[in-house]
Amino acid sequence: MTTLLDVHKLSRDFGGVRAVNQVDFQVREGEILALIGPNGAGKSTVLNMVSGVIPPSEGEIRFSSQPLTRVQGYEYAGLGITRTFQNLQTFDDMTVLENVMVGMHTKTSASLFSCGMNLAKSRKEEKLMQEQAQTWIANVGLAEVASSLAGSLPYGKLRLMEIARAMVAKPRLLLLDEPAAGLNHTETAEMSRMFCEIRDNGTAILLVEHDMDMIMTIADRIVVLDQGSKIAEGTPREIQENPRVIAAYLGAE
Repeated sequence: MTTLLDVHKLSRDFGGVRAVNQVDFQVREGEILALIGPNGAGKSTVLNMVSGVIPPSEGEIRFSSQPLTRVQGYEYAGLGITRTFQNLQTFDDMTVLENVMVGMHTKTSASLFSCGMNLAKSRKEEKLMQEQAQTWIANVGLAEVASSLAGSLPYGKLRLMEIARAMVAKPRLLLLDEPAAGLNHTETAEMSRMFCEIRDNGTAILLVEHDMDMIMTIADRIVVLDQGSKIAEGTPREIQENPRVIAAYLGAE
């Protein structure tokens, strides 16, 4: 498979502390790569560097061979990279449909003038945005609450709304930061099924998650971090049997 994301010797310092140290991995087209490790291993820091939230102290990140070092975070969606966050990023006073439509801001071309004048191009674009947003709202099982205010939804449904908002931009790479956090077993199983469908439809996924049942079920490959460094990489079976991974999680010598 073709390499989509290439992370090379990635490091991040906070003051005098090295939170991530010389981490290497690749995400290939059409796969789910999981990034796991004990608390404080540096997983979310890596994801924040990959998504442009914070810059690396050292190293290189390439997406489709294009360096991302100088790309601003707000430009990522236009390149084909979207993400969700560990802490929900929602607009509570907007409807589910409006929240999901926000994810399409990079796909619109109507000028501010035409929008203000309510011209044909603006109306056509808005209708198309609504249709595409409604498609993804239905895909994640939220069609019945599309017109509800996001602030009225339970936590699990807000998680699904975030996935719809990330996917409506038609990304080539989806970055997920603990998407199953706070979900019950049924919600987690449904989300796992959805991620497999997203992958099978051509979107690669880089996933940070603590739910090992989910990881071992959906991941094609796994990268394991411990104290900021990569200690293992392989298939779920290889990771389950790796002595260094067992030691990192159990605290063995």
